Amino acid sequence: MDFELKSSSLARICSEKCDVLVVLITHEAKFSGTGDDAISRMTGLAMKAGDFDGKAGKLLGSYRPADIAAKRLVIAGVGDGSPKNVRTAVAAAMNSVKNGNAKRVVVSLSALASVAGDSVRAAVLACADVSYTYTATKSKATPSSLERVVFAVNNIGAVRTGFDKGVGLAKGVALAREWGNRPSNHATPTLLANAAKELAKLPKIKVDVLGPREIAKLGMGSFIAVAQGSAQPLRFIVLRYEGAVKAEAPVVLVGKGITFDTGGISIKPAGEMDEMKFDMCGAASVLGTFRALAELKPALNVVGLIPACENMPDGQAIKPGDVVTSMSGQTIEILNTDAEGRLVLCDALTYAERFKPRAVVDIATLTGACVVALGAVRSGMFTADEKLAKALHDAGETSLDLCWRLPLDDEYSEGLKTNFADVANVAGRAGGAITAAKFLQRFTSKFPWAHLDIAGTAWKGGSAKGSTGRPVPLLIDFLLGQALDKPASAVPRGKPGKKAPSKPATRPRAA
Repeated sequence: MDFELKSSSLARICSEKCDVLVVLITHEAKFSGTGDDAISRMTGLAMKAGDFDGKAGKLLGSYRPADIAAKRLVIAGVGDGSPKNVRTAVAAAMNSVKNGNAKRVVVSLSALASVAGDSVRAAVLACADVSYTYTATKSKATPSSLERVVFAVNNIGAVRTGFDKGVGLAKGVALAREWGNRPSNHATPTLLANAAKELAKLPKIKVDVLGPREIAKLGMGSFIAVAQGSAQPLRFIVLRYEGAVKAEAPVVLVGKGITFDTGGISIKPAGEMDEMKFDMCGAASVLGTFRALAELKPALNVVGLIPACENMPDGQAIKPGDVVTSMSGQTIEILNTDAEGRLVLCDALTYAERFKPRAVVDIATLTGACVVALGAVRSGMFTADEKLAKALHDAGETSLDLCWRLPLDDEYSEGLKTNFADVANVAGRAGGAITAAKFLQRFTSKFPWAHLDIAGTAWKGGSAKGSTGRPVPLLIDFLLGQALDKPASAVPRGKPGKKAPSKPATRPRAA
């Protein structure tokens, strides 16, 4: 689907030929019912009769309306006109027409007194979200008939940046949703690595993929331990977006890439286990973010790290009580094999040190405890760095991809103590999202770090089952903010696969 931005007044939009014309109206709009254009007259009469009040998401439809060139007219309320309400209105309008045969839709924001770029971005993303259709594994898939959406505004110059950001984000979110939605046999670690390699065809992006032999040489014993129960070979994916000088320290994104999670020996209940294909949504969000970076081309360097493997319960799988040695040299007692995400992430976080990053953010569907705490509205955010916390929170607010900061008090680490290793991989049920973050924090002493737990926001269940593509919008707004906030000094970066001399090459000690 293509997006277009054009200049048009409310009066001129009446003569716009299209299958569907969506006109956004605020709850404070004043129409007499005898205006100069057909839309103003119709809206005024409906408001006067009490049939339309402009509240966000309220719709008023008409087929073949008089004096309007569009086949179908949908007047959509946007409340106060905020980006959030624009998203609600456009989503409602597009849902009302998506099952028809519309090929060309015009969304008019011309009736709004003032339109910010963030509102246009929200409108673009709402259209893309509603029109997305998963088809990869369907024999008789029916893709959306929608081919083009035109956004009409009074002043193109004021919203061009927001529109371009929305278009770039739409491509990134779609990629993240696509790989999140694919069944695990169509999204193995190898196939995920191939998807990353496809991104290397885009401007400024380079990709390296490390296999089992390279990972063993690096000493990623914790990562290897999770993967050893699966017939699918692990992959460690290293993406680079090079938008600034090479000497400038990058931001590193680390995405959990468990392409299917049975729980291992600590096996999960059968009910809804199919949804564990979504356990690689952190990885998918990194791929989606790089897809958007290629469109938006910000002036910064970004590294993406994806440890990808399955968590399976065969005869070679790790067992509760096993002790493995991480890349950092710290030993880990595996008390629960279903707490595997932190085991692959910790080695990726240690690997991130070689880039001497200005900041590292890991993204993971890590804990059910975060779902209990925050539901599906906000992702959990953990960091001890105040500047990083503010940057991520603010990015969530501006992108409408919300997060919420949770604590990292040292007392939460008490439950991770064990008699048999440096640290245990779980600390009991209480505060599970926090203790998981405290485990990861042990591997982040050499850089500013934040952890995003997206277990509640990365996908939806039930009849709406599917990946959401979050938190790609949050990550992009965060990165664009980092591009504007240049560090005072820059440092050289490392190379993938080159072992840091201080890191042991110890294999996991699982029997």
